[in-house]
Amino acid sequence: MNVCVLGGSGFVGTELVIRLVRAGHWVRVPTRNLTRAERLRVLDTVELRVANVHEPRILSQLFAGCDAVVNLVGILNPRGRASFDTVHTELAAKVMASARTAAVRHVLHMSALGADPHAPSRYLRSKAAAEARLRAAPHSELPHADPAVTVFRPSVIFGPADSLTNRFARLLRLTAGCLPLARARARFAPICVFDVADALVRALGERASAGQTYELCGPQVMTLAQIVRLTARVARLPCRIVPLPDAIARVQGLLMGLLPGKPFSLDNFRSLTLDSVCREDGCRRLGITPTAMLAVLPTYLDPRRPAPLA
Repeated sequence: MNVCVLGGSGFVGTELVIRLVRAGHWVRVPTRNLTRAERLRVLDTVELRVANVHEPRILSQLFAGCDAVVNLVGILNPRGRASFDTVHTELAAKVMASARTAAVRHVLHMSALGADPHAPSRYLRSKAAAEARLRAAPHSELPHADPAVTVFRPSVIFGPADSLTNRFARLLRLTAGCLPLARARARFAPICVFDVADALVRALGERASAGQTYELCGPQVMTLAQIVRLTARVARLPCRIVPLPDAIARVQGLLMGLLPGKPFSLDNFRSLTLDSVCREDGCRRLGITPTAMLAVLPTYLDPRRPAPLA
């Protein structure tokens, strides 16, 4: 197939593009900065384009001749003009409209576990709104069929370039192992980035995935504190977690949300009030046996091991 991957130079996107190429697909990857896509330059069937995917006219050009589109674009916190509405909700509507115009057959969309119109955080509400835009009524004036839509809702994703375990490892080094932690008992089912990429590739090749939503979780349910402790153990770092009461955690979110890069925000805190655990096994439906954290973390966190190959 000819596949356009929005967010193809990111954490999940890079792993997905590599797998799509290995499976024999031709892949177009738009990016604002070619230096972010260095790992993809060496792949023969990848076309890199400098483009702003938020421009509808540009999207229509990017989707021309494509059989499928994958939208992986997302943010954890707003920054400048990049709000939850523009990056999640409005982009999803633009993707669907441009896919219809370009006669794309299949749109795969990355959402989030817990996405719901009544969720406590703007992040999760915007993810739900994006899903709704994708499934809105088609434009009847178009002669061709509306694209099939497949939605993925992963729990937290870990892997060599993640912003989860790597961030905790950096914080533990900076604080000599003492970490004040909001919502330490929040529950997750961390899933490996390799399994998420495999899920997308498999759904792309299955007609039965049309119209489906897949919740993606790893094999273990863990609290946030357990994830931090496992990270520390594998990275051979000291670890002393100080669980924060919710009232103090909210203040932490307010203050850290003012820092450059927003390492933590009040909206992040609100997302943490919901457990990120699957209600159905999307991995099993796609024939994937998810990988345990301990099988992967040592390959990139253990200081005694060499860096993993791409």
